Amino acid sequence: MASNKHNDNGVVVIGLGRFGSAVAESLVHLGHDVLAIDENAELVQSWAGRLTHVVEADSSNAEALRRLGVQDHARAVVAIGSDIEASVLTVLALSELGVPDIWAKAVNARHGRILERTGAHHVVYPEAAMGERVAHLVTGKMIDFIEFDDGFAIAKTRAPREAAGMTLEESGVRSKYGVTVVGVKRPRTDFTYATPETRIERGDLLIVCGSTRLVEKFAAVV
Repeated sequence: MASNKHNDNGVVVIGLGRFGSAVAESLVHLGHDVLAIDENAELVQSWAGRLTHVVEADSSNAEALRRLGVQDHARAVVAIGSDIEASVLTVLALSELGVPDIWAKAVNARHGRILERTGAHHVVYPEAAMGERVAHLVTGKMIDFIEFDDGFAIAKTRAPREAAGMTLEESGVRSKYGVTVVGVKRPRTDFTYATPETRIERGDLLIVCGSTRLVEKFAAVV
């Protein structure tokens, strides 16, 4: 029977490949207690001194996970990518144990749909997300780009030439392009949050947000 009390600071990370180990290490740096699980003894040994707890176990076995106390954690990340069957069975085991927030890595859309039906609350596609991000950066239109699941994006891009010398209100960026300028970074000066009175100069970098389509369109006019 799953516990009703969960360790909100604890995160279980299952699978210590490139993605899982990066997630686990980042969580530790953020101050979380990480219980990392992998069936590969060499991987477990290599990460033993860097993560809070590292255990060798078969994550597709619900009883093995229960003995490790996985059910006492509020969140779990299933980072298994190469073995789809193990990925799905692990999500199922976590769901049976009552883990309230399950994140799972998927290698393709079909895998993602199966994970959702099995009990994953969030499915991530790291390769696809990184590929899209790099594509935006390679074009030179954006300096950084993050897209969220609901079609909303935040980007760092150069200020359009037509806005140089004008305030944001005068340039009409929001009404013309449908994006919101969140902040401005000028060379050799600190980042400032944008207001209608913020003046844009050539060479400024803008942090903008809005629908992905509109953010992409805005970056293209730079």
